[in-house]
Order: sequence, then structure tokens, then C-alpha cells
Amino acid sequence: MRRRHFLGLISGAAVALPLAARAQQAAMPAIGYLSSRSPGESADLVAAFNKGLGEAGYVDGQNVAVDYRWGEGQYDRLPAMAADLVRRGVAVMVTTGGEPAALAAKAATSTIPIVFTVGGDPVKAGLVESFSRPGGNATGISVLTTTPESKRLGLLHELVPGAKVVGALINPNYQVAEAQAQELRSAASTIGLGLHITYAKNDAELESALEALVREQADVLLVSADPFFDTRRDRIIAFVAEHRMPAVYQFRQYAVAGGLMSYGVSLPDGYRQAGIYAGQILKGAKPADLPVFQLTRFEFVINLKTAKAIGLEVPAMLIARADEVIE
Repeated sequence: MRRRHFLGLISGAAVALPLAARAQQAAMPAIGYLSSRSPGESADLVAAFNKGLGEAGYVDGQNVAVDYRWGEGQYDRLPAMAADLVRRGVAVMVTTGGEPAALAAKAATSTIPIVFTVGGDPVKAGLVESFSRPGGNATGISVLTTTPESKRLGLLHELVPGAKVVGALINPNYQVAEAQAQELRSAASTIGLGLHITYAKNDAELESALEALVREQADVLLVSADPFFDTRRDRIIAFVAEHRMPAVYQFRQYAVAGGLMSYGVSLPDGYRQAGIYAGQILKGAKPADLPVFQLTRFEFVINLKTAKAIGLEVPAMLIARADEVIE
């Protein structure tokens, strides 16, 4: 009898352990990660997000589950993805890749906490009431990707002072597209440059826009801050290299991938902070009490290998001001 009782206890324990494991997994909080970008070009950013999450005490697969959704530059996909994450009952929604993902999440829920990364002003976008007191269910990081367009144009002018016509790529579906266009028109007028803006919101329009820049004989190119262009980064860089056109971009990742020059914030810093905020919210913090975090560190990167490939000599004064020179 004792032996049968002992075997019964062993058998019961064998069943109970998986059940307990499943119960623990079911109780694990979930983060819905909604991005306008694509996974292929976001590996370093996801790593930065997970680093911040780890600093807050959470590790994906151990005590939190991160459920990823990727718009891949097609913003019309985001509302359905956001709604699906809401139905799944995630504890926090983290939105990356600018305003499109953040606004989709905001429209999908007024109760689930949201941590966003946006390129412009989240107050103007209607995401928060103020930077210091966000109010509501959202807070996050303003990565200031859209405001330095005139600075990028100025750097292009220093790089190629003889340029007469600047080509610019803008996505008309991006919420701040008109502000970007106005800033570039004003800056080009001040410097005395001709400006040819081409618009693209999908792959077919991107190809047409790039070909139009060649037909219009643009001397240099400015790729405006926009997640859609980030997801097509390799295509843009390859086209520019083929036509030996000097270009400036928003993030260091472009220069590392072979782009000539970039000026903008350190994007991984913003994603790391998003991870920290998500972890703090999982521990009980309220988005309304977490001020919107603003990145202040900008990076100016020049790829001299690319400059040599297109036969361009970069002024020594510009090299001296760069935060990083890729050789």
C-alpha cells in the first residue's frame, strides 16, 4: 500500500509540475510591441529596448512576454495590429517608428498603458497633454527626428557648396510631412538653393520619386525623417550610390549601412528608455506620472569610404566636426 501511495504521489507531482509551469506562463505579463518599421532593420533597436527592459528587471521569455507586430512602412496596417494587441489583453503597449504606430495605439485603447517613441511633438500629435504631465494612458520618448531637417540641409550645403538643386524625399502619409516640407523650403530659400521635393508612400512611388530626382538633375539628396524610408534604407542607399549622388540621412544606421552622411539623435538611446518605461509601468507606475523623455544627444556621422566611392572630397572642417568617421 505504501508503495502504491508513493507511486501515486510521484505521478501526481509529474502532472502538477507542468500545470504549474503553464499557470506561471499564463500569468506572465505581456508587452505588445507595435512598430511602423520592419524587423530586419530594427535588430539593434530591439536589442536596445530589451536592454532597457532588463534594467527595469524584466527579461523577455522569463518574466515577461513581448508580442511583436511590424507595419514594415505600411501605416494602414497598424490600426488592425493595435486592435489585435488590445484583444489579446497586453499589459503595456510599446509603439516605435514614430507617430503612425503611437496614434494607432492611442485610437485602439484609452485604458492600456502606452509607451511611444515619436519623431515630433507628442503634444501637437494629441498623444499627451504636456511633456511634464502627460495625463491619460500614454507617455514615452520624443526622439526629435523631424526637427533637424534644416540642419541636415545645411550640412549638405557645406559638403557640396557648389550644389544648385537639392532633392528631398518626403512621405506624404507621415503626420509631420507638411511641416518637414515647409522647414526645407524655408532653409533652402535662406541658403539660396533650389529645392525639388518628391513624395513617396509606397514602393512604386519610391521608385518613381528616385527616378524623378535624376531627371530633375538634383545635385544632392536629403532623405527626410520617416519610418517608411528606414524600412527601404538599403534600396535608397543603393540607388544613390549608383547615381553617385551625395546624400544625408537622419540616423547613424544609414551611414553604417553605406550612406554618406547622417545627422540625428542616437536612436538606440530612445528605445532603451522605452524599455525602462515599460518595465516601470509593469511594476505599477502610471503613464500620467512619467514625463515625456526627450533625447538631447545628436550624432553627426560621415562615411569616408562612401565619399571615396563616389569621388567626393569631404572638407576637412566637416570631418573635424563629425562625432564619428567611418573609413
